[in-house]
Amino acid sequence: MISETDTGDEPSDGWFPESVAANYDDPGGANAPEVVTPAVDVLEDLADGPVLEFAVGTGRIAIPLAARGVPVSGIELSRAMAARIADKPGGAAVDVTIGDMTETRVDGEFSLVFLVFNTIGNVTTQDGQVDVFRNAAAHLRPGGLFLVEVGLPALRRLPPGQDIVPFAMAPGYVGFDQYDVVTQEFTSNHVTVTPDGQGRFRRIPFRYVWPAELDLMARIAGMRLKHRWADWDRSEFTAESTKHVSVWERGS
Repeated sequence: MISETDTGDEPSDGWFPESVAANYDDPGGANAPEVVTPAVDVLEDLADGPVLEFAVGTGRIAIPLAARGVPVSGIELSRAMAARIADKPGGAAVDVTIGDMTETRVDGEFSLVFLVFNTIGNVTTQDGQVDVFRNAAAHLRPGGLFLVEVGLPALRRLPPGQDIVPFAMAPGYVGFDQYDVVTQEFTSNHVTVTPDGQGRFRRIPFRYVWPAELDLMARIAGMRLKHRWADWDRSEFTAESTKHVSVWERGS
């Protein structure tokens, strides 16, 4: 069994090194047009000038958004992920800065900053998540918007004494989350076995964060909630929602 520490990846790329970047753009899943297009539709509608994506990754969202004429910049910690952007059609239109989204600054003032696909959870401390909000606010012009897409923890599926929730099972693959309800830390665990019996185990740390907690972080950073939807289709957020897309507005 190969663990994530045995791959020879560059440590400075964090949890998204070359071994992850190499397959990140595989078809389907988060890369499917029916997933990408609704997100880009909403972002285009909210943008009223240049936009900035925190954790721009391989340009999954940034490149199609730029193709619609929206000026897009990005911040990305992983050089392995960011390197994919320039090689894609339209990737040259996305200006990428390598750095940590909790503190890295880029020039300019933006109408919209966005952070999608649960990436706020990759910041594993509350202080760090507050810093993400502060950094977003620092990049926004007065009245600018900060959007976050993030899932809700599956704690309702935890019976007493259990801390593991499986989320996927397929031939050659098992995925499960392990929660610590005291610290709000959890790990996403991925076990992959190839037909010849070779296996890999990957364990990624996260910190889950409640919508009300995000609203308080926004207030600390000088922003107020403007929208909260259950998904990119702008459907109503309810007690049964498994994720949310939230938008906060910076004060004048």
